[in-house]
Amino acid sequence: MTGSKMAVSLLQKYLAKVIYFAISFAKLNGISAMKIGYARVSTEEQSLELQIKALKKAGCKRIFEEKVSGTNRARPELNRMLDQLRIDDVVVVSKLDRLARSTRDLLEITEVIRDSDASFKSLSEPWADTTNHTGKLIMTVFAGIAEFERDLIRERTSTGRKAAKKRGVKFGRPKSLSEKQRQLAVRLLDEGKSVKDVASTFGVHSATIYRVKE
Repeated sequence: MTGSKMAVSLLQKYLAKVIYFAISFAKLNGISAMKIGYARVSTEEQSLELQIKALKKAGCKRIFEEKVSGTNRARPELNRMLDQLRIDDVVVVSKLDRLARSTRDLLEITEVIRDSDASFKSLSEPWADTTNHTGKLIMTVFAGIAEFERDLIRERTSTGRKAAKKRGVKFGRPKSLSEKQRQLAVRLLDEGKSVKDVASTFGVHSATIYRVKE
């Protein structure tokens, strides 16, 4: 064996040992993929105890706890959990209504989870489990229905914009919404329209719509 081939062989063996050590270290220190629980109640007076107990029983090694209404879009613990997801992690909730306030909200959150190469599971709704093929299929069907609904909303929004322009209403990118526009934006959000669609309707950034209910 020539000197260069020997050097390559030694380097390969060294890298194999490093990789093996890194994997072993990750497993020993709990850095490998894990089940992550999310528990939420609507008020400070309510208890998270039952949810936490169910999540621990399901094997969750880490649990994010939140005491805030599901209609409140500012859920810092949920956002923190989603930001920290890693490949093959599984987000677990005791019930779907602990995670999302609507089907659209659920699909948007599970899309973020999927983009992180993680999975989602509800303990009370066996069909909501993307760790298996059946659950993935059901969520895909729901996503297709939601996309169809969004297309209908876009079509209605486009028709409404055209009609409004004919009446002389100006659509641009104002720095802020008028009080009348704010009230309309709130109503559209309460009707289930997404932040993105409402922002598109008024020609503003999504962040502007997020601030509407603050």
